[in-house]
Amino acid sequence: MVLKDIIAISGEPGLFRFIAQGKNSIIVEHLETKKRSSAFGTAKVSSLEDIAIFTENEDMPLSKVFDLIWDKSNGGPAIDGKADGAKLKNWFEDILPDYDKDKVYTSDIKKVALWYNILHKLNLLVKEEAEEKKTEETEKAHVKEAAAPAKKKKKAAAPGADKK
Repeated sequence: MVLKDIIAISGEPGLFRFIAQGKNSIIVEHLETKKRSSAFGTAKVSSLEDIAIFTENEDMPLSKVFDLIWDKSNGGPAIDGKADGAKLKNWFEDILPDYDKDKVYTSDIKKVALWYNILHKLNLLVKEEAEEKKTEETEKAHVKEAAAPAKKKKKAAAPGADKK
């Protein structure tokens, strides 16, 4: 999944979109309410693109976990993030069997489910392959436009211009 410019702010509910860099803060927009606000340097801001889940082998990026959830739920919503802890753990183990049970807490699993459902509800879950394909097609179209020879318009000769 493409998670560029989507961030979580510690202590703030929901997810935000990065809008601009201010002098001492960043300007963000809440994904659900569309309200803009500032996140100052003291706030703990995490880009979803930089978050990974601990597994027994190597850490798995959150985008790959969202891909697994998408595939497992056939493109539907995930389990409710407010479900019982045992249900959440069983659900997450079904999604990612080799996650590190000592390092990944129930609160982390709740956040993954809540974030996935927010992004799903807003149709922001875009597969990386689809995004790359769209970018490639756009680039090809621009290359074709640039490579196409400019058509020259023929000027109509003024009447009597060829007579001398």
